[in-house]
Amino acid sequence: MSAGQALSAQFGWFKASDELTLDDVTLVNRNTLNRAVAAAALGNAMEWFDFGVYGYIAITLGHVFFPAGSPTVQLIATLATFTAAFVVRPLGGLVFGPLGDRYGRHKILALTMIMMALGTFAIGFIPGYAQIGIAAPVLLLIARLVQGFSTGGEYGGAATFLAEYSTDRRRGMVGSWLEFGTLGGYIAGAGTVTALQFALSDSEMLAWGWRIPFLIAGPLGLLGLYMRLKLEETPAFQAYSAEVDARESDRPRLGDLFRLHGPQLAKCMGLVLVFNVTDYMLLTYMPNYLTVTMGYAQSKGLLLIILVMVVMMPLNIVGGMFSDRLGRRPMIMGACAALILLSVPCLLLIGTGSDALIFLGLMLLGIALVCFTSSMPATLPALFYTPVRYSALSIAFNVSTSLFGGTTPLVTAWLVEKTGDPLVPAYYLMGAAAIGLVTMLTVRETAGLPLRGSPPAVETRAEAVALVRSDEPVTVDPALPDLAPPEPELPARATSLA
Repeated sequence: MSAGQALSAQFGWFKASDELTLDDVTLVNRNTLNRAVAAAALGNAMEWFDFGVYGYIAITLGHVFFPAGSPTVQLIATLATFTAAFVVRPLGGLVFGPLGDRYGRHKILALTMIMMALGTFAIGFIPGYAQIGIAAPVLLLIARLVQGFSTGGEYGGAATFLAEYSTDRRRGMVGSWLEFGTLGGYIAGAGTVTALQFALSDSEMLAWGWRIPFLIAGPLGLLGLYMRLKLEETPAFQAYSAEVDARESDRPRLGDLFRLHGPQLAKCMGLVLVFNVTDYMLLTYMPNYLTVTMGYAQSKGLLLIILVMVVMMPLNIVGGMFSDRLGRRPMIMGACAALILLSVPCLLLIGTGSDALIFLGLMLLGIALVCFTSSMPATLPALFYTPVRYSALSIAFNVSTSLFGGTTPLVTAWLVEKTGDPLVPAYYLMGAAAIGLVTMLTVRETAGLPLRGSPPAVETRAEAVALVRSDEPVTVDPALPDLAPPEPELPARATSLA
């Protein structure tokens, strides 16, 4: 290969600004983009639908799948099975990420959708412990591992898919729909279980009612699969594939990912840390904190969290629009600063016992979380170049989530128990926010710019003509020399569009 081909194989599509032609600019069809948004958001909604169902029905599942005895032991066993899915998420990222970078985003996203739906659907058919004994919890664990493995390729792929389908100017708003799906899925799962609990008796829930939410995943999965298969490959991946030889030897290997993009992986993990700690603290730990630590009624605590999420859904789209106008850095750094300043006051409000003040404290934390959920789906994919975007994001995201996000409820509950200090969750949030703030200081602004290693993307031909005729360079990526290997020498080609 020539030096230019080697560059394209490792870092994606590159041209100097004065070489840009009209044919190089990607025109994004609005209808196709809308279908891509719906397909990606539905997959994320399915993941969190299962999360909401499993969390809200955990006590019932403990009675069904584990030996009769201590209800506490049954609950712990059920939650341990739930946690097992987090253990295999990085493995899923290691497998699906490179496949997505090699064979295309939408093919692998269709595969993860099938596996996720099958894993959730299968739980609805597993006989209970009373029928098949120890095989029941074993089968439940296998289904959870399938779910966790598929989830390892879901978020990184979906965020990459939306980022590469979007125009450069609207990437924040488009990406915000991914987390809109997250919130919608969690609310749908929690709402389904709550409705069943009101409609059915305890004996009916134990006998068959608990199966219904899991069986819903089957039709949802078929719908999501249909929507994803109807889409074409992302324009950015198509542009990259057209630039390089299809031979496996021309593609970056996993070792290249860590060797050339290590600093970006570390930045991604730092941002995912603050994002997920805040997410799991508010949406997963706070209901238990209100009940166990604060002595608040369980049903009221769950209702307040659901209400906070309902308010967050439209705010998430508004936040995505603001991230396009203001930039990703002000949104994320502002949220980190707010957590450092307001976490203790919010926990004090939550500890008052007043419904209104508890909701205020939770909502303030929710607004900070919205700044992350609306900005991160556009920020994280922009850290990486096209040939490794799916791999890098899947690996960094899932390792950080497994180590820090998924452990947040457990570690926080243990610290509260050991110290007796009800403000421990606030200190935990402040520590995560400090890490996120320092990390974001090292990340360059990407709002309005083409993705690294991808051609510019606009919505209309008039925008493309204006871009080509502009005398000003589209952008220069000053990080490129830092990431590139010594040969070929990259500064001479650093006036790139990525």
